Amino acid sequence: MQITIFDSLNFEKEYLIEANKKRHELHFIETELNEKTAGLAEGSDAVIIFVNDQADAPVLAALHKLGVRYLALRMAGFNNVDTAKAAELGLKVANVPEYSPHAVAEHTVALMLALNRKLIRANNRIRDLNFSLDGLIGFDMYGKTAGVAGTGKIGAEVAKILHGFGCKVLCFDIKENEELKRTVNPEYVSLDELLSSSDIITLHTPLNKHTHYMIDEKAVGKMKKGVMLINTSRGGLVKTDAVIKGLKQGVIGYLGLDVYEEEEGLFFHDHSEDILQDDILARLLVFQNVLITSHQAFLTDTALKNISHTTFQNLNAWDDGLHAPHEIKHEE
Repeated sequence: MQITIFDSLNFEKEYLIEANKKRHELHFIETELNEKTAGLAEGSDAVIIFVNDQADAPVLAALHKLGVRYLALRMAGFNNVDTAKAAELGLKVANVPEYSPHAVAEHTVALMLALNRKLIRANNRIRDLNFSLDGLIGFDMYGKTAGVAGTGKIGAEVAKILHGFGCKVLCFDIKENEELKRTVNPEYVSLDELLSSSDIITLHTPLNKHTHYMIDEKAVGKMKKGVMLINTSRGGLVKTDAVIKGLKQGVIGYLGLDVYEEEEGLFFHDHSEDILQDDILARLLVFQNVLITSHQAFLTDTALKNISHTTFQNLNAWDDGLHAPHEIKHEE
């Protein structure tokens, strides 16, 4: 097959090339997929997309018109794909449902520890030969109440790590994780109770119409003063304006983000020579109790190998006339 890979990033190319094993002809394109760039897939049987590529109805129609029949996602979430339109056009879609929940879970807890113990500020001081400890007081995570919103594979791993730290773990999900209940036995509660009772809140739900802006002004108003909020799932779970207000009021004492609702066109790319045009992100960067990483929670050698392997497992199955093992079916 001829395959176009949109939003291709330098760090992943060798993994994709290795997983392909010279079977398909790959065309790497650095630009993100959208209605204006869809034409770059001309001549391709399949396209591979990433988190900030857009596969809405107009884009899918454009791809279909070009002869594209397969859409492979090199990630788990598919909120950026209009699955109903894909089904209507006969476009087959598949994702990578699991690549390394440990990678994201460990990065999540790394954000917690770095914020709590003020590691970035402490390191910057040492580089200036300032060995003062003033302003670097953290807290024991042992005994604190940690709320995990979403207990799929990643959320469950986070819950296990926090349980190991000696935290009291509260969980919220529309479906309780039975395996997690057997190993950690967390207390499943309503989202409102999780928000009001937790010292640390970490988000691991998918992004959909039910979870969009699950952290808004109303949600922030229910939180404990000084709460730590972490989001390594999808940017759209958090209404950034509401969180900024919470930071200014002291309700949110620590904020760790690996995702941002307006990250498209910004994350994954070097803008160090540019003037930042995003006023909301600029405001976030002013706070010393905010730590932001550029959607890198998944970024481990293990995860990249698994993502590439599963992506081509899906593509190879289609090429052989079979159903892809991780094909996504549209559900009404």
